[in-house]
Amino acid sequence: MHRFFTTEIQENTAVVRGDDVKHIAKVLRLRAGDVVQLCDGRGNECDAVIASVSSDAVTFDTQPWHAAVTEPDTKVTLFQCLPKAGKMETIIQKCVELGISAFVPVQSERCVVVLKPPYEGRIERWQRVSEEAAKQSRRGVIPQVNLPVSLGKLDFSAFDTVLVAFENEHAVSLKAALREGCGTRIAIVIGPEGGFSDAEIETLTGKGAQSVSLGTRILRTETAGMAMLAQIMYEVEP
Repeated sequence: MHRFFTTEIQENTAVVRGDDVKHIAKVLRLRAGDVVQLCDGRGNECDAVIASVSSDAVTFDTQPWHAAVTEPDTKVTLFQCLPKAGKMETIIQKCVELGISAFVPVQSERCVVVLKPPYEGRIERWQRVSEEAAKQSRRGVIPQVNLPVSLGKLDFSAFDTVLVAFENEHAVSLKAALREGCGTRIAIVIGPEGGFSDAEIETLTGKGAQSVSLGTRILRTETAGMAMLAQIMYEVEP
C-alpha cells in the first residue's frame, strides 16, 4: 500500500499537498475511493480513503489512527563526518531504512568535503532523501537531518551511550559494548574516509564517548554507519 506523510489532519480527514499531489494523481494514477496509508510524522499512522483529488491537494477520509509498528523503541542518532561526493545520500537512505532517528553531519580534521554556509540547499536535499526512504520503508517518522557541526562542538548530553567506530580500538568490540547495556538513546559517530586522528578520539572520549571496534576488516565511511546501526538494531529490537 502506498504511504504518504502529512501534518494537515482534522478529526476524520487529512490533506496532502506539495509534490506528493502530482505523484498521487499523475504517477500512481490514484483516484477517489483508492486506499493508502497516511502517517503524521510523529509515529502514528492510519489507512485512508481518497475523497477528492485537485491540482494542489488530495483530501482523505481517515480510519482510526494508531502507533506505527515500524518505529524502534531505541533511538539512534548518526553523527556522520562528511564523506566525498554523493555518499551522504546513500548513507541517509540506507540508515533510514534500518531505523535511524536523526542525522548530524560533522566536519572533522580529515574531511575532504568542507561545507560552508548557507547550508539550507544541501540540508533540504538530504531531508528529501530521508523522507523518500521513510515512505519506502514504511517508517512512522521522517528522520531529521540537522545542520552541520564541527567535531569539537559536539554535544552528547542528550544520549545514554555514545559509540565511536575506531579502527585502532582493539580492546572493546561493538558487540561487547552493546551487551553491557546502552539505554534507549544512542549516538554513533563515524569518521570520514581518512578516519579520526588520535587527537580527535581523545576529544570524543573526553566528551563521554566509547571507542569500539567493528571487527578485523576496515569499512568504508559509507558502510560503517550502516553496519553499526544494523548490529545495534539486531541487539535491541525484540
